[in-house]
Amino acid sequence: MLPPNNMPLGRLAKHEGISTGTLAKWRAEARAKGQFLPDAKAGPEGWSSEDKLAAVIETASLNEAELGAYCRRRGIHAEQLAVWRQACARANDWERVTSRQIARETRDANKRIQQLERELARKEKALAEAAALMVLRKKAEAIWGPEGGAEE
Repeated sequence: MLPPNNMPLGRLAKHEGISTGTLAKWRAEARAKGQFLPDAKAGPEGWSSEDKLAAVIETASLNEAELGAYCRRRGIHAEQLAVWRQACARANDWERVTSRQIARETRDANKRIQQLERELARKEKALAEAAALMVLRKKAEAIWGPEGGAEE
């Protein structure tokens, strides 16, 4: 299952005469113990994020020669490891960036709510004034008749 000779579980099961379920169980147990066993899919593209993190951790203290040997053994490139290392570093900033964005959106939403509340209060006041004028007009018509009591 290990690179550079890693192969899909189905093919390895046929080759060794062991069931795929047993091989998958063994791989899961080895991973649980911290061993680095990526899936044998289309190279590093098939690796899980845990496998990539394990590769970054394993290579953190290697010098250039050791890193080259590691990459050849695993079937990866040093550039891929560099990208994964950067992704791991950015992963811890995600929460801080997200909380800042949420705070900014909350602040903007609160401003919008205040603006809408002011507009609603203004419209309610205008509506109340219009209703008061209509009531006064009806009372005036009741007292003086239509047209304010002007006789022709």
